[in-house]
Amino acid sequence: MRHARKATLPSYTVTDPRPLAANAPYTFFLPTANELAAIRPDDLVKLLFDYPHDTEKWAAERMWVTVTKADGDLLRGTLANQPDEPTSPLVLGNEVVFQRHHALAIEWEHPETAPVSPIQKEYWDRCLVDDCILDGEEPVEFIYREEPDMQQDGDAYPDSGWRIRGRQGSASDADMEARKFSYVALGAVLNRDDSWLRWIEAPVGTALMRDFDRGIYVAQE
Repeated sequence: MRHARKATLPSYTVTDPRPLAANAPYTFFLPTANELAAIRPDDLVKLLFDYPHDTEKWAAERMWVTVTKADGDLLRGTLANQPDEPTSPLVLGNEVVFQRHHALAIEWEHPETAPVSPIQKEYWDRCLVDDCILDGEEPVEFIYREEPDMQQDGDAYPDSGWRIRGRQGSASDADMEARKFSYVALGAVLNRDDSWLRWIEAPVGTALMRDFDRGIYVAQE
């Protein structure tokens, strides 16, 4: 996606991904502290490169770097990808200096000696959700699970059957009918409002209305 930015000479910064992960805990996963501490020369590390100048295709790119030197938290490596952004000042083989916490992912040169990665619960199955929830304008108020019927060709993840409505507030029934909605991963909804997480494995036919005063969800007939 191209973004309008103040015109500057082509440059880049290596982005700290931790704030991004904190804002999307159900869809953005980072290596553990043990994994970061275990990075050694010859391991491949994925980094996020941000371009502060005007770009033609991408304002940022994720690319792999082969680690060549480790000095405490400071790492050096060579770029293992050719950037796809035409204005990028980087080229394949450039030296990159970064810190351990910059790593998005790791491919180990010797996986047999690497720390064991913890199993993380992921929420990629799909659902229908009001856009006002995804936009952060309204919290979740009503959830119901129906027989899945939205599976899309080429989508590796199935429809969960969950349908998620934002708080009605003063909106009329007509306003509710006119709301826009999206077919997205459950995790994208949980990133915004995970108040209903305990119900996510509930069966088809479940319908729950949120009682904001009591902080609970109440079963609906």
